[in-house]
Amino acid sequence: MSADYPSMTTAEIRSKFLNFFEERGLKLYPSSSLVPDDPSLLLANAGMNQFKEYYQGKKTMKEIGAISCQKCVRTNDIDCIGEDGRHLSFFEMLGDFSFGGVSKEQACAWAFELITKEFKLPLDRLYFTVFTEDDETHDVWRSLGVAEDHISRLGEDDNFWAAGPTGPCGPCSEIYFDMGEEVGCGSPDCKPGCDCDRFLEFWNLVFTQYDRQEDGSMPELPHRNLDTGMGLERMAAIMQHKTANYDGDLMQHLIKLGEEISGKTYDADDYSGASRSLRIIADHSRAVDFMISDGILPGNEGREYVLRRLLRRAVFHGRLLGIEGAFLTKFIDEVNAQMGEAYPDLLKNVALVKGIVASEEERFSTTLDNGRVYLDEALAALAEGAVLPGDVAFKLHDTFGFPIDLTVEIAGTAGHDVDMDGFTACMEDQKARARANAKGDAWGSFNDVWVELSDKVAATEFDGYDNDVIEGAKVVAIVRNGESVESAAAGEDVEVVLDRTPFYAEMGGQQGDAGKLSAEGVVLTVSDTKNHNGLYAHVAHVAEGTLTVGAAVTAALDAERRGFLRRNHTATHLLDAALKQVLGEHVSQAGSLVTPEHLRFDFTHFEALSSEQLKAVEDLVNQQIFASKPVVTRVMGIDEAKAAGAVALFGEKYGDVVRVVSVGAEDQPFSRELCGGTHAANTAEIGLFKIISESSTGSNVRRIEAVTSKGALDYMVDRLALVDAAAAALKCRVDEVPARVENLQAELRETSNKLKKALTGGSSDAISSAIEGAVELGGYKLVVAELQGLEAADLRNVWDTVHQKVAGPVACVVASVTEKGTPALLAAGSDDAVKAGFHAGNVIKQIVGLVDGRGGGRPNMAQAGGKNAAGIADALAAAKTALGA
Repeated sequence: MSADYPSMTTAEIRSKFLNFFEERGLKLYPSSSLVPDDPSLLLANAGMNQFKEYYQGKKTMKEIGAISCQKCVRTNDIDCIGEDGRHLSFFEMLGDFSFGGVSKEQACAWAFELITKEFKLPLDRLYFTVFTEDDETHDVWRSLGVAEDHISRLGEDDNFWAAGPTGPCGPCSEIYFDMGEEVGCGSPDCKPGCDCDRFLEFWNLVFTQYDRQEDGSMPELPHRNLDTGMGLERMAAIMQHKTANYDGDLMQHLIKLGEEISGKTYDADDYSGASRSLRIIADHSRAVDFMISDGILPGNEGREYVLRRLLRRAVFHGRLLGIEGAFLTKFIDEVNAQMGEAYPDLLKNVALVKGIVASEEERFSTTLDNGRVYLDEALAALAEGAVLPGDVAFKLHDTFGFPIDLTVEIAGTAGHDVDMDGFTACMEDQKARARANAKGDAWGSFNDVWVELSDKVAATEFDGYDNDVIEGAKVVAIVRNGESVESAAAGEDVEVVLDRTPFYAEMGGQQGDAGKLSAEGVVLTVSDTKNHNGLYAHVAHVAEGTLTVGAAVTAALDAERRGFLRRNHTATHLLDAALKQVLGEHVSQAGSLVTPEHLRFDFTHFEALSSEQLKAVEDLVNQQIFASKPVVTRVMGIDEAKAAGAVALFGEKYGDVVRVVSVGAEDQPFSRELCGGTHAANTAEIGLFKIISESSTGSNVRRIEAVTSKGALDYMVDRLALVDAAAAALKCRVDEVPARVENLQAELRETSNKLKKALTGGSSDAISSAIEGAVELGGYKLVVAELQGLEAADLRNVWDTVHQKVAGPVACVVASVTEKGTPALLAAGSDDAVKAGFHAGNVIKQIVGLVDGRGGGRPNMAQAGGKNAAGIADALAAAKTALGA
């Protein structure tokens, strides 16, 4: 078997593949975002995702085909990562695609030429599989010089692709590289398709040529499609004479960093312990960096949860390696150093990515600590050698984010197994609920009227930056109830597409325009405007007459409403720039809403803004408004725009030509962003900017809501009316309201303190009554009582009073409902009571579940809070029973 073939870096492989096919007439497409346009997909997981509409014939491509290097994330086997040399969560997929422009013979010939002539892989180490019944592909490989004993026929499970039970389908042909007998199973029947590691599949060619019917027949599609995928990491392992994805150059840089930080040594042949953890951190750090750079933020659902899980799993394995303190941002730096040239977006979002990673890492460290407390309590309640219940392990996983493998390890150290069957059952129940809420199949989601229209009707020409009215606009499509129709009569609700329009369709957070469409005898009221694949749909009600496709109409938007939208949209740009100045460049827009009444702006930041910071932001925006700055718009190439410092929104996709909006005519204006929305001509039109709220929408994302112009005036008038009403109620002047309120608060505090002293001091009837009812337990007296109107901190004063008034050894278990309606528990005992067997911490652990709470403490004092105040009586009764009272 030949061993002599050249080595290549991952970057060289990527470049050679793309250049090879570009030279042969295929168009190079950039990788699509990890956030797919297809709503049925959680994350981009294959190169063909962005070309799905072409496969379906919904769109046509001018070129003979396409090529890409697609960034992908797959999540169905996260738990397998690190346990072998193949599984990855993040990977790159090289692919060439065609929709009738490249024949099967040509596709195979190019693939063969690339791997044997360009990559110079020895033919005697290449193996090919074909579908059992696919003689056509078999004969093509044979004609190219592949020996018969290097071609295997595999069944439908391995070598036939289908979109579903019916629809597009076709045979596959996979190309394998023989990694050598030394990594195989030793069986004389070992060949491609064997479960061992000898034969590594690195390229899959899918020939989608049939349309399977419900009766099982498979007529040919109107044209044959080609979809191929070459795993870049797998190809790198081959070209670098390695046997695993993790041993290629990119992954090794990250693994070596892990060795430096942890002090552990990586063993390529060891798939457990430290080597497994080093692989996991290397893999997950790439996924985390790319996902956040594409606009995904950690959360509790969908792709946001996937990101959080990957990030936390990496942190956990850092703990297993003995790494103390934050470390994951160092891996982000290394990923950027290795992959930033191929993926420039990584370098644009460094501050944001590292800020989010650092925040999540710190938060999860606390989570690990809290989960450990719950796990330790659960283990302490088990008999020697007993099994930790599966639902307890699941609660740790689901509620605390505690990884199951960490639960298993800690439980094992304490001498307990974990009921994995019970845990798995809980996980399956959760997955079943998730599947029940899942969206439709991947192909069906694209079969809608707007995809079909987008290939038949030219994109709408927007002519509304300077015009509020356009006459003679042509109706090119009418959609009613999801179907394209030729006409719409009075009383019907429809969506109307014009060849050109002044109506702005909802995009970039700005609400769509409203207004009227009219022609002789026809009137439609437009309530909104939507953008469907470049087609502007006027959401309208036919008030009079009948509208037909082909008719000419006058399109007139509501100019006053548009004016308020313009002002609020420009204000969001000013707000974005002001936030960056006050908080730092890590601030990035994470969503917005621009309505005529107000604006809402979501942005990445890691803590609540102080009142001083909010005032600074508000002042900066109003300074620009009062300065009467012109709002300048220019259309330019995307590269020129970025060179000019225009801000591109986080996770947003842009074309080659963009519109740049600058606030100010200076070379370095206050704000400059890529934006297609409508704006004020001058900041003075905004009038006034007022922030009305600042809040959190999730981890690492803050939200500001604000009003401008008339909205700001109305807000100020309403607030002044409230102040006037407060002054009247307090019987003072407006300027005396703060001092009057402060005096009332002081009086209230003084009265409250007097009441608490009466309830918790030596003169308290309730405490005296509880002491009179104390139970003698042989070595100490036990006082048990529920007291009214006390906070958790006040219960300590109750204990002090009990300790002072009872002679000799004494202990107490007391409870109260706080001002917020939540239960508070306290157990405490004198030193002599503890010597006699009383343990406050154990008492609290045994009863806290009855109030849905958590807590603990020392033998002489322990406290707990909870959620269920109705359980106090049961908790105190349980304490008596546990202590033998």
